[in-house]
Amino acid sequence: MEIPVELSRIIINESVDQQIIVLSERAGDRSFPIVIGMPEILALDRRLKRIELPRPMTHDLLANLIDQVGASVKKIVINDLRDHTFFAQLHVELDGEAIEIDSRPSDAIALGAGLDVPIFVHQRVFEKMQM
Repeated sequence: MEIPVELSRIIINESVDQQIIVLSERAGDRSFPIVIGMPEILALDRRLKRIELPRPMTHDLLANLIDQVGASVKKIVINDLRDHTFFAQLHVELDGEAIEIDSRPSDAIALGAGLDVPIFVHQRVFEKMQM
């Protein structure tokens, strides 16, 4: 089962390499942090603030490519947690065909932030977080 979540916090600490985003249930009390790198959190922050740069950055390029080929990102699913590493999938639709693309959660969320894509977490991830 996929549970709707939202990006509830971005914690940027420029004195360390590891940054934190927090995902929280939309209709519940559960939340959890995901540790990401400085480049990823800066890209996410920029896309959330809709800051445009003179030239496209990586996530902008990917969003432009998806749009130019006529595809659309339907949702992001954080679908697993293994050895302290989160896994995600981008759910893309192209010509009526559903395509699932393996992704790091930070990249999927940064891409989705600029496109207002819903984020979900699979129930098994919440279960693994409680172990």
